[in-house]
Formats: sequence, C-alpha cells, structure tokens
Amino acid sequence: MSWGIELWDQYDNLAIHTNKGIEFLDKYANFIRDRLAIETEYAAKLRRLVKNYQPKKKEEEDNEFTSWQAFRKVLNEISDLAGQREVVAESLQLQIIQGISLLSKTLREERKKCLSNGTILHQNLTTQLAALERAKRNYEKAYRDSEKAVENYKKADMDLNLSRAEVERYKNIMTAKIQQSDDAKNEYANQLQKSNNLQQQHYHELLPEVFNRLQELDEKRTRGIREFIISAADVESSVAPIIARCLEGMVKAGESINEKEDSYKVIERYQSGFTPPGDIPFEDLSKMDTLDTSQESHYNHVQSSHLTVKGTISANKIKKRVGIFNIFGSNKNSLTADGQKEDFSDLPPNQRRKKLQAKIAELQQKIQQETAARDGLMKMKVVYEANSSLGNPMTVEGQLNESEHKLEKLKMDLKKYQGYLEKANQIPIANNSPQANRTHSMNNGHRSSRHSNGSTEDNNFDGDFHPDDAGSLSRSDSEDNVAQIQNGHNNNNNGSASPESGLGTSHTSLPGSGHGSTHENAIGEDAYYETEMEPLQPLGTCRALYPFEATSEGSIPMNEGEELQVIEIDQGDGWTRVRRINNTNGWDEGFVPTSYIECTLYA
Repeated sequence: MSWGIELWDQYDNLAIHTNKGIEFLDKYANFIRDRLAIETEYAAKLRRLVKNYQPKKKEEEDNEFTSWQAFRKVLNEISDLAGQREVVAESLQLQIIQGISLLSKTLREERKKCLSNGTILHQNLTTQLAALERAKRNYEKAYRDSEKAVENYKKADMDLNLSRAEVERYKNIMTAKIQQSDDAKNEYANQLQKSNNLQQQHYHELLPEVFNRLQELDEKRTRGIREFIISAADVESSVAPIIARCLEGMVKAGESINEKEDSYKVIERYQSGFTPPGDIPFEDLSKMDTLDTSQESHYNHVQSSHLTVKGTISANKIKKRVGIFNIFGSNKNSLTADGQKEDFSDLPPNQRRKKLQAKIAELQQKIQQETAARDGLMKMKVVYEANSSLGNPMTVEGQLNESEHKLEKLKMDLKKYQGYLEKANQIPIANNSPQANRTHSMNNGHRSSRHSNGSTEDNNFDGDFHPDDAGSLSRSDSEDNVAQIQNGHNNNNNGSASPESGLGTSHTSLPGSGHGSTHENAIGEDAYYETEMEPLQPLGTCRALYPFEATSEGSIPMNEGEELQVIEIDQGDGWTRVRRINNTNGWDEGFVPTSYIECTLYA
C-alpha cells in the first residue's frame, strides 16, 4: 500500500495527518516527562521517609532488639528501593526523552522539506496549466478572428463596387489572421502536450515520491513510539529483580524478629540482680528478750527491700541524683559524663557488670588501635633512620612518646576496670537469673584471658546474643593470646588453644582444674556446688548430625543421631552447651560444635 498511489489527491489531508502524528509524539514525550517527575519525587519522598525514621542517637541502646534491627533493615531496603526509582527516572530521561526529542526534531525537518517540495511541484503544475489556459484562449480568439477575416474577404470579393486594391487588402488581412490562428493553434498544442506531460509526471512520479517520503516518516514515527513504549517497560523490568530482592529483604527482616530473644534481652537489660524480699518475721511482743533482735532483723529486711526497690524501679533516678548527694564526698570514684560513678557501683549488680564489661571491651579496642598506631610510627622511624632523605626521625619521636603514654594510660585503666569487674563478680547473683547462669558458665568454662600485665578480664561483655559481640570476643581473645605469647606468657595451663579450651570445662569438671588466680578457682568452686544443687533448665533439644570426638577438656563426645538437651545456646563462638542424660552420674554436660547439631528450642 502506497500513499503516492492510493492518496494521490489527498495532499492537504496528508499534511494535516503527519502534523498530528508528530504532535502525538510530543504528547507522549510530555507523558514520559511527567512520569519521570513522579518517579523522582517518589524516590525523594522515600529517602526523606527513611531519614525521618532513622533511629536517633538516644535510641541506639534499643537497636539490640530483633524488632528494631528488622525495622532498620526495612529502612535500608526502602532506601535501595528509592535508588531503583531514581534509576528508572534517569533511564527514562536518557533513553526515552532524549530519543523522542531527537526523533521529533528529525521528523519535523523532513516533513517540512517534503511539504516544501510538494508545494513547488503544485506551483509548477499550476503555472503550466495556467499557460495552457492562456494558449487555449489565444487560439480561440485567433480562430474567431481568422473566420471573420475569411468571411469579410468573401464579401469583399463578391462586392463589385469595391476596387481591386480594396479586395486585395481584405485578402491580406485574411491571410494574416489565418496565420495567427495557426500559430495560436500550434502554441496551444505545444502547451497542451507540455501540460499533459507535466501532469503525468506530477501525479505518477514526483508527487507520489513526496507522499511516499511522508509515509516513511509517519511509519518511522509510529515505529519510534512502539520502541519507546517497549523501552520504558524494559527500564521498569530491569529494576524489577532488584526491587523484588528488596521486598524479599523486607520479608526476611520481618521473619528475623524473635519475640523470645527480645524478651530475654529485656531481662538482660533491666534485671537488677537483687533477690526478692523474704517473709517478714512475726514480732512476738510477749517475748521481750528477743524483741531487740526481731526489730533489728526487721529493720535489716526493710532496708534490704528498700535497696531492691531502688535497684529495680528507681535505678534511673538514683543514677541522676548521685552527683547531688556526693558533692562533698570523697574523690575515690569520680563521676562520668552521665552522672554515674567511675566503677558504676551506684548501679544494680547485673547492670554494673554489663557496664564494666562494655568499658573493658572499649578499652581493649582502644589498646589495639593505639598499639597498631605505635607499631606504624616505629616502622616509620626505622625507615627514616635508614634513609634520612625520606624524613627526620626526630619528628616521629614526639608522636611515638605520646602514643606510648596513651597506651600505658589505657593499660592502667584496663587493669583498674578489670579489678572493678573482679570485685563485682564476688557479689552474689540471683540463682534463677540468666546473668547467674551466664556467669556460672563463664566461671566453669574459664572464659577469661590473661594479659601480659597479669590482669584477668572477662570476655563476655554483656551476655547478649550478639554475633558482632561474639566475633569481637573471639578476636580479642586471639589478639590477647598473640600478645601474651610475644611477651612470654601462656594463658592456658594445659597448652590447648582450641575454641573448646577457650570455652572451658563443664560443671562436671573438677573445681580448680582450669586456669586463673586462686580467687577465681574459689569462685568456680562455689559456682560448681551451686550448679550441682540447682542444674540449669534445658532451653530445648538437639540432634547430632555428625559424630564428634572430644579432644579437650570442656567438650563431650556424641554419636550421630544422638538426642541431647540444650542448656546454653551458641554465644557466637561456634559452640553450644548440651546435656546428656545417663544412668550413672545423672547427666553429662559439655560443649559441642554448633555446626554438628540441629537444635529445636522450646517456644
């Protein structure tokens, strides 16, 4: 189908149609621009939404809960989703808008050129037809004049009254008019032939070529709109997998929420460690001899209860008022920036231990960073001494001395806080508290490392199930062991450096079999006998996937398919504490690799 053949006489309509087609292309470009603006605005609003709901600095302590962590993951996924909407907007701008603009400009220029050619062709044809019309009129006039001249000559020739000269004149006029008529006839014939040839060429060659070119342009426009619509859909499809992964990440974030773990962390955070108040004794006034003793007992009990209430309910208020009541006290325990004592003795036992453990972890990290900085300065000094052109060694000397001073101060602070923690561990904890179970497993498992300065630190910072914390514990243990080996110290009496020995012995091991000071062994014995009297409650069951042979103290062997009780879940070090029921000793407890078992925890 060709426009030049089928629409040979629809020049004006084709001009209007092609103009409407280009206007429609521009209309689609405006649609894409509006959609691009919506995508950009949507992405900006998503980013603003994520920014507005980012956890504040004062809410950082709540990030340990799985629900908060899941919400942060959702915010990250929403941020990624906003990024994909920005990618869509950018792709629409680069691929669609610019393509449409270029195509529209090209089509307008080509259409203008085609219409200009068509106008010229029409003007040429019109001019030729006008010349033909003039030639025809001239021929008609000349023919009428020649007929009239012939008639006049015949009359003059028949008239006997006219002279011969007069008749000859009429004859000459007749001859001239006939000649003019013949010339006009020939001119008319020539113009007619030329007009027919031009008209034939115009409607069969020249104008169809213009119309066919317009047809090509219109088809190019239509094809371009098809490609642009498909490209816009492809732009959306290209980010669909990433958006799907973002949605999957949101689903996984929701599935990662564990209400039991959050409940446990609430206990870990707010548990004071105080025991509930006991029964108030009956005061028998008839026995005056025991009155004073009873009153004293009652007074002590009320005082203990008051401490319990203050430690559990009003801990925050006490924390804020310490600075007021101790203005004129001794400077033995200075106050921190938040109004707490340096050794956190104003906090309940559990909270004090957690604060001290966190402080020790912070100091250990600072020591590692400062040690790395000092080693770097020492290497730089050696290089400068070997090649003075690189720098002056004395410029590094001052920085090196300052680093040594900082490192020594950090080590002193670490030793001081380790002493605070050792004293805090001597305070009894409620037997049924998770912190008591954790402390007991730490003491029996010997989860401590001895630094080169001879101080002992507890590597279980806060007892929470944080994989990051567990990873930092493992790293700190490894780095401490390396430092101790370099300084000539050995922190393991039995010479084992495996994770099993790092976990320590189970409660079935003999007291004092681990490493540590005499005082630590004494605490371990107390915890040992206490656990024998009140065994840990099982947290679930597990099934052995592979056989395991115990190679060091603190671990127990197991057979493939064996059913065991879980009494302490993995703390991030790759080991789980389990219990086996037997008929001889009652039960066996120890640690097995977490990757070797399949756990099913109680709801």
